[in-house]
Amino acid sequence: MKNVKIICWNINSIRAAAGKGYLKPVFAENPNVFCLQETKATPDNVTPELRQPPGYFAYWNMPLNHPGYSGVVTYSREKPEDVQYNFGDESYDIEGRVVITKFPEYRLFNIYFPNGKMSDARLQYKMDFYDRFLVYTDNLKAKGEKLVICGDYNTAHTEMDIARPKENSKFSGFLPSERAWMDKMMAHGYVDTFRHFNKEPGQYTYWDIKTGARARNVGWRIDYFFVSENLMPNVAESYIMKDIMGSDHCPIALTLKF
Repeated sequence: MKNVKIICWNINSIRAAAGKGYLKPVFAENPNVFCLQETKATPDNVTPELRQPPGYFAYWNMPLNHPGYSGVVTYSREKPEDVQYNFGDESYDIEGRVVITKFPEYRLFNIYFPNGKMSDARLQYKMDFYDRFLVYTDNLKAKGEKLVICGDYNTAHTEMDIARPKENSKFSGFLPSERAWMDKMMAHGYVDTFRHFNKEPGQYTYWDIKTGARARNVGWRIDYFFVSENLMPNVAESYIMKDIMGSDHCPIALTLKF
């Protein structure tokens, strides 16, 4: 039996978090794969230990047009069979939001989905990104591939996934259109692994720093591990690492057994 532990975290600046030692407890978990979003860095402006941690391969993606913004990195103990950094559409690929790694048993998507709060144009960009992504993954799934899709989706799916649903129902991140897309994703054959195991309210992955929301647990669950239905027999556990500090998000984890 082979166990694979994957940890996913919107780090909100990898250099700031690493400088204060916040990555150490996650690496102490000895994940097989560690996916980070919103790194706000490039391999050239981080330490060698961050560029490629000992014992890991490292795959970075960063925006071509906006340095210090967005960015994702996937650290993996196993060298992937294949690595991709886009969906094949420049309008969505330019922002450095995707690393796709192919392993013998599954294909892993590490994605920092767009935030739609800035403007109507950015909300439309987010929804278009969602749709382009789903076309891409559906094509792979139709070929029989097993998929893991982790990251910051920037949407709380149900009222259970947000502390104040009524107050946020007119804001991006909890709009009916965004929530309907999450329904659509599930209807296409993807499973929210955390909710497969945990049906309890008050389970969040993001808290606003300015209002001190974390101490009061006034949060949003917007970070997810979704998997294609054909991989569910291999999902052993999926949980939120709420006690890990260092970002306005906390890490989430998934364990697979093959």
